[in-house]
Amino acid sequence: MNKVRVAQRQGDFTNAQAFIPQQNQQHNAYNLSLLEKGRLAFLQKNWADSQLLLAKAYQTIEQENAKANIQISKGLSNASAAVSNDNAIKYQVPAYEQSMMHSYQALNYLYQGHLESALVEVRKANLVQENALIDNENEVFIAQKEMADKGIESDSLYANYPSMTEVIGTVKNGFQNAFTFYLSALLYESAGEVNDAYIDYKKALEIFPDNKYIKADVARLAKKLNIIDESIKVNPVEKSKNTSINSSSELANKLASKSGQVVILYEQGLIAEKQEVKLNLPLFTRHNDMRFFSFSLPVYQNEFQGRVSNSAPLQLQYQKQTHQSDQIVVLQSLASKQLKEQLPSIVARQAFRVVAKEQLRRKMSKEGGDIGNVLASLYSIASEKADTRSWLTLPNRIHLLKVNLPVGQHTLNLEHINGQSAINITINAERISLINLTTVGSYTGFHVANL
Repeated sequence: MNKVRVAQRQGDFTNAQAFIPQQNQQHNAYNLSLLEKGRLAFLQKNWADSQLLLAKAYQTIEQENAKANIQISKGLSNASAAVSNDNAIKYQVPAYEQSMMHSYQALNYLYQGHLESALVEVRKANLVQENALIDNENEVFIAQKEMADKGIESDSLYANYPSMTEVIGTVKNGFQNAFTFYLSALLYESAGEVNDAYIDYKKALEIFPDNKYIKADVARLAKKLNIIDESIKVNPVEKSKNTSINSSSELANKLASKSGQVVILYEQGLIAEKQEVKLNLPLFTRHNDMRFFSFSLPVYQNEFQGRVSNSAPLQLQYQKQTHQSDQIVVLQSLASKQLKEQLPSIVARQAFRVVAKEQLRRKMSKEGGDIGNVLASLYSIASEKADTRSWLTLPNRIHLLKVNLPVGQHTLNLEHINGQSAINITINAERISLINLTTVGSYTGFHVANL
């Protein structure tokens, strides 16, 4: 993926797609290659191509989920990993990647004028998060128990494993995405489904409680629905900081039907790639003796976290006022948190393999002497590699900026990490104008849609 990411940073999405290896449906990373191509097609504004690719990815994910519900099928799919490594397993698309897949699919439909289909996609995204919330705690508990059964304690693992605390930050889990809920609410509101919009704005606020724009939207719809919402009361200090939001709300009240909303979703950078780390961990063998074995585990290293963590808010100048974006999701934080939650499962699988390979070594040593012992040991070392696969064309973080403007033609002057962009936009009465702005490397691109 190195060449893909270099081309993406240059805005050369055609070559970026060409650099992705061609894979058939039986390949272990077929679904991942579809996600990568779908994202690049989206950046090219090839909505129909992106829609087709992401639909295929969704189909493969659903097929794998159906297989996983049958234990024997799941066992067969993991059989090769027992003697090689996790890369032999079909790529399991994590929940945060699935929610982003549905979010981009929703935008694909929206930009082609199919609001109802877009709403179907955001419902799927929300369902992914709801199911993950239900299943996650039980899965982590089972994985920790399996790991403990092999003699590996959590304290021992995390004492040796590189810390990802800084990049994880304050996120509670690796699958709840405020951006997805906010996009869902935005589409519900544009479709006139105000109650559903309010519910999803609230969910977004629960995940990212410090975002001033989400607070303003929750307050606005609560007032419209005659709901008393204690969670959105603003203290005097916050009120003084949010003068642009307050003035925007006042402007909307004064102009009433003579204004519309501008919503800017600002994507920044590229999510980091996983790295491999080697750890020596104690493990009980099948002969019930304790030995230290080398484990190869995926991790987001600090130096890579720092390289992609640079962030600058978007600024909009309008009528002598400066409006500044607020962060709504850091995908790197979700990815790191999800990896940390998956770590017990990864270690438990690898512990099973280590014991299996040790049995193989003993057998080959017995049957082939020193040569058999050496060959088995070399195979064990060479075959154990960490699974560092992930959706690498995703942005690192997404910001939100929202402002009310009078009806008519406007040129918005935006300042971002790559410089400045002037965007011409038409504001319609009591409607939402959506701008999707992307900066990655030296590339800057945007798309405007009136909802």
